[in-house]
Amino acid sequence: MTLLGNPRRSRVAATYDSAADHFDLAPLSFWDRHGRRAVHHASLRPGESVLDVGCGTGASALPAASTVGPTGSVIGIDIAEAMLTRAGMKARVQRLSNMRFERMDMTSLSFPSETFDAVISVFSVFFVEDVQAQITELWRVLRPGGRLVLTFWGKDAFQPGAAIFTEELGTLRPNIPEPLRAWERLTSRNAIEDLIASATKVVPEVHPAPDRQPLATPRDWWTIAMGSGYRWEINQLTSDERQRLEQRCSARIRAQFIKAISVPAFHAVAGKPI
Repeated sequence: MTLLGNPRRSRVAATYDSAADHFDLAPLSFWDRHGRRAVHHASLRPGESVLDVGCGTGASALPAASTVGPTGSVIGIDIAEAMLTRAGMKARVQRLSNMRFERMDMTSLSFPSETFDAVISVFSVFFVEDVQAQITELWRVLRPGGRLVLTFWGKDAFQPGAAIFTEELGTLRPNIPEPLRAWERLTSRNAIEDLIASATKVVPEVHPAPDRQPLATPRDWWTIAMGSGYRWEINQLTSDERQRLEQRCSARIRAQFIKAISVPAFHAVAGKPI
C-alpha cells in the first residue's frame, strides 16, 4: 500500500471516500451504464478470473461476477474504503459469492504476474501520475490470451454542468486550490490508442460510447458533482459556501433549460498475445 506517502493518491482516496454517499443515486446511473459496457467489451467467459482496478461501488465488478459465474472469480480493488464497503453490501444483496473487494493502491499491485484472464479499469488509470507505467503494471498481471479493458472519459464530459460549476466556484472562491480533474488528461481516441500501444506494444481497439445523463430536476447536476471528482472542490467549502454554490448552479441549469449532461466515454480493449 503506497498511497499514505503520496499526497496525490491520498487526495483521490479522500475525494471518493466522501463521494461514495452519492455514487449510487439515480442521477449518477452513468457509472453503471459504462461499467456494464466495459464488461461487455471484456468478452468474459464462465470460469474466468477478473481483476477490477478502481472498482468503486461495483459498477463493473458486479456484472463481471455475474458473467463469469460461480466457477469464476472477481477481485475488486480501490483506495477509497467507503466505496469498497458499498460494493461489498451490493455483492451480498445480489448473492455473488465469487467475488471479494480489497483496499489496494493500483500503483502497487500485490498479485503475481499473469494471474488474471481479464483486467478492467473504468475511469481510474488517469488518476496516477505516470499513466503509461500504470498500464504496464496492469498488463503484467494479465495472462497471455487475456483482455485489458480501460475506460476513459470523452471530450466535453460533464458539460455543460462542469462549465457552470467552474464559473460559479471561481466567483465564490477564486483562490480554491488546484481542482481534481485528472480525467481531462486523456479524452481523445488517438491519445488513448497511442498510450496503450506504448505501454503494452499492442494496438488496442478503441470503442466510442456516446452518452448523456438526463437531469430530472436542475438539482440533479449538484448530485452528480457530489458523487464524482468535483466532490474534492466541494469539500474545500464551508457549509454556507456549499449551499450558495448549489443554489447558483441549480439556478443557471434551470434558467438555461439544461435537461442532460454529456457523459461520453471510450472503452479500449487490448488482447495479450499468447
